[in-house]
Amino acid sequence: MSLKNVATPEKNVAELEFDIDKASFEAEVNKVYRKSVAKMNVPGFRKGKAPRSIIEKMYGKGVFYEDALNALIPEAYEAALAESGIDAVSRPEFDVLSIEEEVVIKAKVYTKPIMTISDYKGIEAERPIEPVSEEEVDAQIKRDRDRNARSIEVTDRPAQEGDTANIDYEGSVDGVPFDGGKDTGHNLKLGSGSFIPGFEDQVIGHNIGDEFDVNVTFPEDYHEKSLAGKAAVFKCKLNSITYEELPELDDEFAKDASKFDTFEEYKNDIRATIEKRHQDTADNILEENLIDILLTKLEGDIPECMYDNEVENTIRDYDNRLRMQGLDLSTYLKYTGMDLDGMRSEFRPRAERQVRTRLALETIAALEGIEIDDEAVEAEYAKMAEAYGMETDKIKESLPADALIPDLKVRRALELVREAAVVTDTEVKKPEPASDTAEIVDAAEKSVEAAEENKDAE
Repeated sequence: MSLKNVATPEKNVAELEFDIDKASFEAEVNKVYRKSVAKMNVPGFRKGKAPRSIIEKMYGKGVFYEDALNALIPEAYEAALAESGIDAVSRPEFDVLSIEEEVVIKAKVYTKPIMTISDYKGIEAERPIEPVSEEEVDAQIKRDRDRNARSIEVTDRPAQEGDTANIDYEGSVDGVPFDGGKDTGHNLKLGSGSFIPGFEDQVIGHNIGDEFDVNVTFPEDYHEKSLAGKAAVFKCKLNSITYEELPELDDEFAKDASKFDTFEEYKNDIRATIEKRHQDTADNILEENLIDILLTKLEGDIPECMYDNEVENTIRDYDNRLRMQGLDLSTYLKYTGMDLDGMRSEFRPRAERQVRTRLALETIAALEGIEIDDEAVEAEYAKMAEAYGMETDKIKESLPADALIPDLKVRRALELVREAAVVTDTEVKKPEPASDTAEIVDAAEKSVEAAEENKDAE
């Protein structure tokens, strides 16, 4: 292969002319002939024995040319593209210029646009931070407390709301049992609302060993249409009753629920964890705000194919994630009633933003002369190996440094913009439901303090 000519007939478009060695082309044509002749019936010759010249006379001299070119062009094009130094952003469109005397191919591709960006330092942007509320801290304590609850068996009273009732049941409509209406040893949290409305209320008040009927009516919008709106009777037996005993919110609880020795340390750690989460969220919002402003400063003509490619990449990634969950894209589209064009339209705005963001940061990296040294590359490999639980060498095999460095440059460019930005922290507070644990926590803290005072007095 040799690159013969490079032309730029229009903006962001390049045309490469390259040739393919005639001897290589002839050898590939012979290979195609030998592979194809076994399938061809030629009068006067046994199958697979007809000479190439006879076949070409019957079907035309170029009968084997297309397959030969399809085999040779990809490698020749890649070599020509590398020699030209062009940064192509689309699949090439090929045109055979000549084939008899010499094999000359023209490839038309869209190229990465030359973009400009200005005033990317000193951007003024807001970083909205949500303060940590007592409700958030209390909610986390409640979750930890629920996880550390003990299951206590009830023997001396009827079932009540909040208990877990272990029941056998069998349901019927008009005296006929229905599919899915029977179970034994089912644990039902009374008051959870997980069963048909009215069911749990009729279990409350019964004692262990009781056998009783539960009369309910299925909701009109019940998912099983054959039962929707129907009256049903469930024959039930109450096998056992348990309830969860919540631990006292004291130092012992802190030791069980965390790595800390005191309830105060444990609670302070929860606050710090939530605060870190809020800070990370604020940083992410700031980054998006900075990118929004950067994109208003970006200028240049971006080929539509770059957006199209990003949309297809997004769909491919989505399909891969679905497959990891045991689904695939076609099944997902069937269940959601969406088609592929609809999905493309949905992903398009995001794809456009990603393409423009990448171009903006690549332009900044070039303007700033950002380079990535070997130490930074190795540090990134080590981080990835830890994140994926893989050996560093395995990561390197699948992702060579040449593919990693551009992403690191883009990341470094965003860091530069962030460091040079004029950032104003603003306090925001989302409305939150009142916590039912605040009074409990306050009481627990007071009880801990009282216990410590009594200990000191002793």
